[in-house]
Amino acid sequence: MIEVRPITLPVPGIEELRQEALSEGYRFLDQLVEDWRAGINRFDAPGEIFCGCYGPDLVGVGGLNRDPHIDDPSVGRIRRVYIRQGWRNRGIGRSLVLSLLAMARANFRIVRLRAENAGAARLYERLGFVPIDDPGATHLIQLEQPSTSLR
Repeated sequence: MIEVRPITLPVPGIEELRQEALSEGYRFLDQLVEDWRAGINRFDAPGEIFCGCYGPDLVGVGGLNRDPHIDDPSVGRIRRVYIRQGWRNRGIGRSLVLSLLAMARANFRIVRLRAENAGAARLYERLGFVPIDDPGATHLIQLEQPSTSLR
């Protein structure tokens, strides 16, 4: 069973994820670690979170930020999502993204992202994201806000 939980860096297993991502040609986990060390992005602003997927070791990561490409605090962004090769196609990415979307509903009305490859794009589209023509993102989803009862 995979557990998705909030994490902060450094965390055991992040270097292995980083090296694996690099071997696939993805530098975004390097950017994650560099930004975290420099204090540029620690996913700690209101509504933001960074999560790890454990099974039992760290097998994936991903986070939710306010979208830095849009000057609108109601727009979030899913970022730095990576699942280890040997753990893909087991529903881990789906669980992670659904967890991030559930958290996003409290603070954002739209969530955007950039899919790094066709497989990621298919996952996001199955979860309700739609492709967009925008230099800052490839997909977005309009979130339904939780209903409030009138008493």
